[in-house]
Amino acid sequence: ISFSVHRLDREVSGALLLARDAEALAVLQDLFRARAVEKLYWGMASGHLAPPEGALTFPILDEPGGARVSARGKPARTRYRTLARHARTSELELELLTGRKNQIRVHLAHAGHALVGERKYARGRDSAVPLRSRRVALHAWRLAFVVPWSGKNLAVEAPLPDELAALRGLS
Repeated sequence: ISFSVHRLDREVSGALLLARDAEALAVLQDLFRARAVEKLYWGMASGHLAPPEGALTFPILDEPGGARVSARGKPARTRYRTLARHARTSELELELLTGRKNQIRVHLAHAGHALVGERKYARGRDSAVPLRSRRVALHAWRLAFVVPWSGKNLAVEAPLPDELAALRGLS
Protein backbone atom coordinates (compact mmCIF):
# COMPACT_ATOMS: atom_id res chain seq x y z
CA ILE A 1 0.00 0.00 0.00
CA SER A 2 1.19 3.51 -0.78
CA PHE A 3 -0.31 6.92 -0.09
CA SER A 4 -0.25 9.91 -2.41
CA VAL A 5 1.52 12.82 -0.70
CA HIS A 6 0.22 15.46 -3.11
CA ARG A 7 -1.81 15.62 -6.31
CA LEU A 8 -1.54 16.63 -9.94
CA ASP A 9 -4.43 17.74 -12.09
CA ARG A 10 -5.87 14.93 -14.19
CA GLU A 11 -4.66 16.73 -17.35
CA VAL A 12 -1.05 17.06 -16.11
CA SER A 13 1.77 14.51 -16.18
CA GLY A 14 4.89 14.21 -14.06
CA ALA A 15 6.51 13.29 -10.79
CA LEU A 16 4.30 12.21 -7.92
CA LEU A 17 5.52 11.52 -4.42
CA LEU A 18 4.14 8.45 -2.63
CA ALA A 19 4.58 7.44 1.01
CA ARG A 20 4.82 3.84 2.18
CA ASP A 21 2.99 4.38 5.46
CA ALA A 22 0.81 6.87 7.32
CA GLU A 23 3.72 8.21 9.39
CA ALA A 24 5.83 9.04 6.32
CA LEU A 25 2.73 10.51 4.66
CA ALA A 26 2.21 12.95 7.54
CA VAL A 27 5.86 14.03 7.57
CA LEU A 28 6.01 14.54 3.80
CA GLN A 29 2.68 16.40 3.69
CA ASP A 30 4.07 18.72 6.38
CA LEU A 31 6.98 19.51 4.02
CA PHE A 32 4.52 20.51 1.30
CA ARG A 33 2.48 22.63 3.73
CA ALA A 34 5.68 24.35 4.92
CA ARG A 35 6.60 25.00 1.25
CA ALA A 36 9.86 23.12 1.80
CA VAL A 37 9.51 21.18 -1.47
CA GLU A 38 10.83 22.67 -4.70
CA LYS A 39 8.17 22.02 -7.38
CA LEU A 40 9.33 22.64 -10.94
CA TYR A 41 7.18 22.24 -14.03
CA TRP A 42 7.75 22.42 -17.77
CA GLY A 43 4.97 24.12 -19.69
CA MET A 44 4.27 25.37 -23.18
CA ALA A 45 2.25 28.57 -23.19
CA SER A 46 0.64 30.52 -25.99
CA GLY A 47 2.58 33.59 -27.06
CA HIS A 48 5.60 35.14 -25.37
CA LEU A 49 5.65 36.35 -21.79
CA ALA A 50 7.24 39.71 -21.12
CA PRO A 51 9.52 39.99 -19.33
CA PRO A 52 10.97 36.56 -20.17
CA GLU A 53 11.22 35.73 -16.48
CA GLY A 54 9.32 36.89 -13.46
CA ALA A 55 6.44 35.96 -11.19
CA LEU A 56 2.67 35.80 -11.56
CA THR A 57 1.03 36.84 -8.31
CA PHE A 58 -2.71 36.98 -8.96
CA PRO A 59 -4.82 35.86 -5.95
CA ILE A 60 -6.80 32.67 -6.64
CA LEU A 61 -10.28 31.88 -5.39
CA ASP A 62 -11.10 28.17 -5.17
CA GLU A 63 -14.62 27.48 -6.41
CA PRO A 64 -16.63 24.32 -7.06
CA GLY A 65 -15.47 22.93 -10.40
CA GLY A 66 -12.39 25.13 -10.69
CA ALA A 67 -10.64 28.27 -9.61
CA ARG A 68 -10.32 31.86 -10.78
CA VAL A 69 -8.38 35.02 -10.17
CA SER A 70 -10.23 37.18 -7.66
CA ALA A 71 -9.38 39.91 -5.16
CA ARG A 72 -11.21 37.67 -2.63
CA GLY A 73 -8.84 34.80 -3.37
CA LYS A 74 -5.82 33.56 -1.45
CA PRO A 75 -2.31 34.78 -2.31
CA ALA A 76 -0.72 32.73 -5.08
CA ARG A 77 2.76 32.99 -6.57
CA THR A 78 4.16 31.25 -9.64
CA ARG A 79 7.71 31.99 -10.76
CA TYR A 80 8.40 31.55 -14.48
CA ARG A 81 11.44 31.53 -16.75
CA THR A 82 11.35 31.32 -20.54
CA LEU A 83 13.42 28.37 -21.75
CA ALA A 84 12.73 28.78 -25.48
CA ARG A 85 10.64 31.00 -27.73
CA HIS A 86 8.93 29.53 -30.76
CA ALA A 87 6.84 31.30 -33.40
CA ARG A 88 3.55 31.05 -31.49
CA THR A 89 4.53 29.63 -28.12
CA SER A 90 7.03 29.73 -25.27
CA GLU A 91 8.55 26.84 -23.34
CA LEU A 92 8.61 27.75 -19.68
CA GLU A 93 10.09 26.49 -16.45
CA LEU A 94 7.49 27.16 -13.78
CA GLU A 95 8.01 27.01 -10.04
CA LEU A 96 5.07 26.78 -7.69
CA LEU A 97 5.79 28.95 -4.66
CA THR A 98 2.27 28.42 -3.30
CA GLY A 99 -0.09 25.57 -4.01
CA ARG A 100 -3.52 26.76 -5.08
CA LYS A 101 -5.98 24.71 -7.13
CA ASN A 102 -4.97 24.71 -10.83
CA GLN A 103 -2.57 27.56 -9.99
CA ILE A 104 -0.24 27.48 -13.01
CA ARG A 105 -3.14 27.00 -15.42
CA VAL A 106 -5.16 29.85 -13.89
CA HIS A 107 -2.18 32.24 -13.68
CA LEU A 108 -1.05 31.75 -17.28
CA ALA A 109 -4.58 31.96 -18.70
CA HIS A 110 -5.27 35.13 -16.71
CA ALA A 111 -2.01 36.65 -18.01
CA GLY A 112 -3.18 35.97 -21.58
CA HIS A 113 -0.79 33.05 -22.16
CA ALA A 114 -2.88 29.93 -21.67
CA LEU A 115 -1.11 26.59 -21.79
CA VAL A 116 -1.27 24.70 -25.06
CA GLY A 117 -4.24 22.33 -24.84
CA GLU A 118 -5.94 24.37 -22.09
CA ARG A 119 -9.71 24.10 -22.38
CA LYS A 120 -10.91 24.91 -18.89
CA TYR A 121 -9.26 28.30 -18.34
CA ALA A 122 -8.48 29.56 -21.86
CA ARG A 123 -11.77 31.49 -22.01
CA GLY A 124 -12.74 30.21 -25.45
CA ARG A 125 -9.40 30.90 -27.11
CA ASP A 126 -8.04 28.17 -29.33
CA SER A 127 -4.71 26.61 -28.46
CA ALA A 128 -1.69 28.19 -30.17
CA VAL A 129 -0.82 24.77 -31.60
CA PRO A 130 -2.93 21.60 -31.78
CA LEU A 131 -2.64 19.09 -28.97
CA ARG A 132 -4.63 15.99 -29.82
CA SER A 133 -5.27 14.71 -26.33
CA ARG A 134 -7.30 15.68 -23.30
CA ARG A 135 -4.25 17.02 -21.47
CA VAL A 136 -2.54 20.37 -21.19
CA ALA A 137 1.11 21.06 -22.04
CA LEU A 138 2.19 20.99 -18.40
CA HIS A 139 4.54 18.46 -16.81
CA ALA A 140 5.79 18.26 -13.21
CA TRP A 141 9.39 17.40 -13.98
CA ARG A 142 11.11 17.86 -10.61
CA LEU A 143 10.39 17.65 -6.89
CA ALA A 144 13.30 18.33 -4.52
CA PHE A 145 13.50 18.45 -0.74
CA VAL A 146 15.57 17.49 2.29
CA VAL A 147 14.47 14.10 3.60
CA PRO A 148 13.52 14.75 7.25
CA TRP A 149 14.67 11.40 8.65
CA SER A 150 18.07 11.37 6.89
CA GLY A 151 18.90 15.03 6.27
CA LYS A 152 19.86 14.13 2.67
CA ASN A 153 18.79 16.09 -0.40
CA LEU A 154 16.43 14.16 -2.66
CA ALA A 155 15.30 15.10 -6.16
CA VAL A 156 12.63 13.16 -8.01
CA GLU A 157 12.56 13.87 -11.75
CA ALA A 158 10.25 12.69 -14.50
CA PRO A 159 11.34 13.02 -18.15
CA LEU A 160 9.14 14.97 -20.55
CA PRO A 161 6.66 12.61 -22.27
CA ASP A 162 7.08 12.13 -26.04
CA GLU A 163 3.75 13.83 -26.85
CA LEU A 164 4.92 17.03 -25.12
CA ALA A 165 8.44 16.91 -26.55
CA ALA A 166 6.85 16.63 -30.01
CA LEU A 167 5.15 20.02 -29.51
CA ARG A 168 8.50 21.75 -29.83
CA GLY A 169 8.49 21.03 -33.56
CA LEU A 170 4.92 22.25 -34.09
CA SER A 171 5.06 25.61 -32.39
